[in-house]
Amino acid sequence: MAKTIVVKQIGSPIRRPAKQRATLIGLGLNKMHKTRELEDTPSVRGMVDSIPHLVAIIEERG
Repeated sequence: MAKTIVVKQIGSPIRRPAKQRATLIGLGLNKMHKTRELEDTPSVRGMVDSIPHLVAIIEERG
């Protein structure tokens, strides 16, 4: 079974650069307090690490 992480959006994309908004959409997040379970890959980790003020890793599974 593949490792997964649960990511939660904790910040609003209002008044943020377009690149940060696009990263949120790429992670599948578009509303406050929404969570997504994503595969734990280096690309997903890089996206999360690029916007730490907007998302938080809630749980690591697997």
